[in-house]
Formats: sequence, structure tokens, C-alpha cells
Amino acid sequence: MEQWKKHRLGDVCVTNNAQYSTKDNWDNALYLDTGNITDNCIDDIILISDMVNGLPSRARRKVKDKDILFSTVRPNQRHIGILDNPYPNLLVSTGFAVISVNIKKADPYFIYYFLSQQSVVDYLHAIAEQAVSAYPSIKASDIEDLEILLPNLAVQKRISSILKSLDDKIELNRRINDNLEQQAQALFDDMFFNNIELERYNLSNYADINPFRSIKKNSEARFIEMSNLPTHGSFPLNWDYKHYNGGMKFSNGDTIMARITPCLENGKTAYIDFLDDNEVAFGSTEYIVFSARNGYCPALFYYLARNQEFIDYAISHMNGSSGRQRVSGNDIANFPMPHISKDSSDKFGIIVMPIMSIIQDNSIMNRALAQLRDTLLPRLMSGELRISEIETEKNNG
Repeated sequence: MEQWKKHRLGDVCVTNNAQYSTKDNWDNALYLDTGNITDNCIDDIILISDMVNGLPSRARRKVKDKDILFSTVRPNQRHIGILDNPYPNLLVSTGFAVISVNIKKADPYFIYYFLSQQSVVDYLHAIAEQAVSAYPSIKASDIEDLEILLPNLAVQKRISSILKSLDDKIELNRRINDNLEQQAQALFDDMFFNNIELERYNLSNYADINPFRSIKKNSEARFIEMSNLPTHGSFPLNWDYKHYNGGMKFSNGDTIMARITPCLENGKTAYIDFLDDNEVAFGSTEYIVFSARNGYCPALFYYLARNQEFIDYAISHMNGSSGRQRVSGNDIANFPMPHISKDSSDKFGIIVMPIMSIIQDNSIMNRALAQLRDTLLPRLMSGELRISEIETEKNNG
């Protein structure tokens, strides 16, 4: 029988506040900010020597292998991760609690998965909401004071290995998708924007901007909110079903892009290819919708929305009061697009549409894997579901 004992989290780990020394050589150091890691997925690490204004004042915290990062500001945004073989000379923001686990008492991955539970995140966020500060935040001691049930070390490692195997597959699929999308983006840029001989025409010659789509008022439809629009990759992070009372509408083959600051600058964009036949979904009124005209390859306009020249154009055409600026559909329709011939569109589609299908399959698989992990996580962490039960079920096929 697995023996589980109640502990204070601070009994098996400590918050590491090690600061870098100015005597150290940090010319080639890397920096990770709180917003650049979410649910253990790192989307950007900055080389400090590339920083225009030098080392930011918050880049002060040193980390080591298997340290856990937990953002103390707005915990509900889930800027959480565990550093598995971290980059050398990596500094992280003082906005992180850096948690070092005593490996003689606990498995770092078990502690990471404990902290990543939605119930724990919600509890810490509730504490943050009570804080008297400019931003909802917690103290490192709030994390150390958490109560945790721990089995023996061997059982901890077996539990974390089950959860990690799911996350490893999710990460592999994500990297495959990133690589495929980078190849498709390079092809798009080379075929159109790197060809200076192409004449330019308004984008409206090739795509409808904010096309008509119909959803009956108050009927239930799939809804993608702004927070679920990805900054990297084409597949939404999640969706829900809501009663339609307004918002931008879209169908399979459409691209949706945020038009408001800072979401536009952050690259919130998605390609829609996962709806049911004839399904119309909806989202924020702050989306712009692209729909291919006259048989053009629909994926063209997703890669256009990720093209840097187009992004710069959209940002430069934003209007409105500071902090609430947005680009209009008319300005997007007038973007000077390099000419897309039917032949070049077909050639692009032959290569890229199979890539989009692979990305879709991997993304749907990742969604299912994440749902399985999130179902198992609280049951494994509480001891409700024992390893022996999983192994028996696995052996019985």
C-alpha cells in the first residue's frame, strides 16, 4: 500500500533567490521573462548582448537544472515551468519564484505537476487578488506554505513519469508543428515578398476581409476568445460553446487576426480548419477575418498574417486613443499585396496544404493528450488514483 504523508511544501523545497554577480561574464547570457513561458512551454529566450537597452533591472535571478519557475504576478496566467537541462548562463526575471527541490525528499517533476494543478493556481491567484499592490501578486512564502501529500520518492517518480510522458509527446508534436510552419513561412516569404519583380495590388483582390457569415442570434456556437488566440502557431489554444450575441464570424479556411493593441503586436492569429462541415464559429469583435477569394489557397492568408512586412503595415495603420488602438478592415483590405497568380497559389497550396493537415492532426492530438493529463493530474496528485490501478489497466489492454 502506498503511504502518503502530509507536508508543508517548504519542507521539501526552498525558494532560491540567488542573484548574479557583476564579476561574472554575462555577455553571452540568456534572459527569460515571465511572459515567455506558459505551462512549461518556452516561446522566447533573449540573448542579453542583443538587448538594445542592455540588461533589464529585473534580470537578476540565477537558475539551475530542475529548478521550477512560478510567476508571482497574476498566477492565473500560468507562467510556470521546470528547467530540464537549462541553457548555460540563464537569468530569469525577479517576477519568478525560483523553487529548488530537495531531491532526497521529493521529485522535482512531482512538485512541478503539483504546482501546475488548476486548483493550486486558483488558490494562489485568490491570495494574489487580496494583495495590496499594483498587480495581483503572491510572495514566495505563499508557495512554501502550501500543503502537499507526498508518497515515497519512488512512487513520486513513477507518477511524474506518467504525466511527463504525455507532456513529452505534446512537446514533440509542438516542435514538429513549429518546424513545419517555419518551412511554410519561408516558402511564402520567398515566393511573394522576396520577389521584387512582382507588382503590388490591394489585398482585397485576393481575399475578402470580414466576409459575411451567418449565425442565428442566441443559438449556441463555437467561440474562440482572444486569450485563446495563439501568438505562435496556427491552432487555437482552446475554445468554448456560447450563445451568439455578436462578434466576428468565421468558417473553415478563414484566418483570424487580432486588430487591437497589444494583441496585434503580440501576433495573436489562427488558421481555422477544425470546424465541422458548414459550421460557423465566432469570436471577439476585435478580430479581422481573411477569406480566400476565387479559389486562391486559403493558407496563403494565414502566412500573410505572420509576414513581418504585413505586421509592420498593420501596426503602422492603427488608430485610436493610447492603449486602445486598432487597425481597420479597410486598411487591411488596402494592403499592397505582391501579385498572387493562380499558378503560384496552386504551387503554394500543393506544398503547404498537406503541412496544414499535419499541423491540424498534431494539434488535435495534443488537445486530447492535454485533456487526458489534466484529468489524471489531480487524481494522481491526491492519491485517489494509484499507480497500481493504471498499470493494471494498461496490462489488461
